[in-house]
Amino acid sequence: MTALSSARKSIPPLNREGVPFVAVFAIITLGLFWMSFSVGLIGLVLTAWCFAFFRDPKRVTPIRDGLVIAPADGVVQRIVNAPPPRELDLGDAPRTRVAIFMNVFNCHVNRAPIAGRVERVAYKPGVFLNADLDKASEDNERNGVIIKTTTGATLGVVQIAGLVARRIVCWVKEGEQVGTGERFGMIRFGSRVDIYLPPGARVLVGEGQTTVAGETPIADLTFQPGLVRDTTFRVS
Repeated sequence: MTALSSARKSIPPLNREGVPFVAVFAIITLGLFWMSFSVGLIGLVLTAWCFAFFRDPKRVTPIRDGLVIAPADGVVQRIVNAPPPRELDLGDAPRTRVAIFMNVFNCHVNRAPIAGRVERVAYKPGVFLNADLDKASEDNERNGVIIKTTTGATLGVVQIAGLVARRIVCWVKEGEQVGTGERFGMIRFGSRVDIYLPPGARVLVGEGQTTVAGETPIADLTFQPGLVRDTTFRVS
């Protein structure tokens, strides 16, 4: 194996959303090198960061009926009971909400937490508060996706813009089928993803835990107290 082929395998691919950004950073960097080598090095570092931000690595997704997988890379910020946003039409009853905060160094490609039919895609404009704040769930720009499983359970995934983020990208449409771990969108430059779980779901993560989109199990929809069952995960 040559050094070039080894480097290609170790460097994750670039998501298509990042191509124009990386190109602009690279062009500016060339200009900075023309002005000053030391300043150009700063531009080179920023270009590398931009590439890393838009990286889109392959993920190995655990597959099991009722298993909910993390939709985002980041840290579990809060686990609370809260009513879903009204535009999702999930009712006013509180649901368990798992909030995952993504900083500017995380991979920002979002993945479907469970397989099912996209019942609703609802965008709501808003402000750009720090996504670390709890009120960001209500006030910030956001985009919600409702997924209905084959068993009839509904799960809400809400992409929330942060202090730096100015654009939410969603690639799925209402009526489409999505698979667990399938890419469905991304948020550009620092943000948060909230997951509203169906009633009876058992949360498998804790606050402060790091998650990997498409890989980390965050909840079990088939949990029944006192029931012994096979918990073996398959990967896709």
